[in-house]
Amino acid sequence: MPNTPQPLIDTGTRYRWELIRAGAFRLDGGSMFGLIPRVVWERTAKPDERGRIEVQHNCLLLERVGDGSGPKLVLIEVGTGDKLDPKSRDIFAMSSRWIGDALQEKNCRCEDIGAVVTTHLHFDHAGGLTRLARAGEKADWNGTASCFAGSRGEHGVKLTFPNAALHTQAREWNDAVANRSVMTRTYFRDHLELIRERLVLADSPRPFPTGHVPGRDEMPLAPVYNRVTMLSGVPGVGVFLAPGHTWGQQAIAFVDDTGRTVVFTPDVMPTAWHVGAAYSLGYDVEPYTSMVTRHWFLRAASEGGWMLVLDHEPGNPCRRVKEAGPWFELVEDGR
Repeated sequence: MPNTPQPLIDTGTRYRWELIRAGAFRLDGGSMFGLIPRVVWERTAKPDERGRIEVQHNCLLLERVGDGSGPKLVLIEVGTGDKLDPKSRDIFAMSSRWIGDALQEKNCRCEDIGAVVTTHLHFDHAGGLTRLARAGEKADWNGTASCFAGSRGEHGVKLTFPNAALHTQAREWNDAVANRSVMTRTYFRDHLELIRERLVLADSPRPFPTGHVPGRDEMPLAPVYNRVTMLSGVPGVGVFLAPGHTWGQQAIAFVDDTGRTVVFTPDVMPTAWHVGAAYSLGYDVEPYTSMVTRHWFLRAASEGGWMLVLDHEPGNPCRRVKEAGPWFELVEDGR
């Protein structure tokens, strides 16, 4: 009799969920594929005339099934938000669409969200935690405006989700406020300073001990279900570290109303094009660590039957993992 895999999330709390598209944008193809030659990656990821490939701000809106404690509505990821100026938006071919627009289309107000969980705090994942103060509103914070084209001076911002606790890893927060990143502009003050009092920080176990350099194909000693941290105050939602892109990057897991284990996948594999072993990003703080993480992550997903939701996939982001010889492949899941 085959062994039944240990559940990643062992809880009675389940969630209905919807994919939220907070806006398409474009990122430099060379940076997105790191060491992979353009002649290889452009066969599938077609660049535009400026060498950029299309990606998405994928987010999830979770609604708790039945009665119980904790927030009824949980949001995973928030995208860039509405604070960038036109010149900065042009760099990324980014429209004015943001998470507030996407939620409104689902008849959901930002004020209705009780908890927000981000994989990490780069601008394209956490910028939407704050928004521009509108005419007649008093700003909650005034300071240097985020931008990628010159300097914009200062502007006023407000919390986008005024009734939500904000969940991320302690390591991610510490690196964000210290601006420890290979990118000089990604952790912006106008989406960090205002959230300090709303943060609930997790400190999940590392896949490998501090100071240990794993082999390329080495698996962590502790299985991933032993490294999941259940979020404080959010029953049924757990996180685990998936380092490499940042040291404190986390994946986010829950069980849906049909009994499936759903894992929101961060930038260890932002699109289906990044399933290959060497497909680490030029933006990664540790590309080698990303490669090692991708291996154990894919194996765990295959063995556990997880449904993955890829954070930047422009097509169908819902994928299952299948072993394919010495490596893995992603199979579309129509939900």
